[in-house]
Amino acid sequence: MINPQLQEFGLHLKKLRLERGLSQEQLGLIAELDRTYISGIERGVRNVSLTNILRIAQALGVPPAELFTAGDQ
Repeated sequence: MINPQLQEFGLHLKKLRLERGLSQEQLGLIAELDRTYISGIERGVRNVSLTNILRIAQALGVPPAELFTAGDQ
């Protein structure tokens, strides 16, 4: 069963990624994470560690807090 909070986080990550014109593979390369890991996050099946949140935020050029603002907009 997918955790709704993880799913919301993943959908927001996907939105940010697409706004920057990046594929999952491109984001993975920049963040030094596997494309399948990015896919799992976006589908809400991966619980992301703080280290990887920081990597993804840096790769997207956003503050880490921005990854958590999906429900606030």
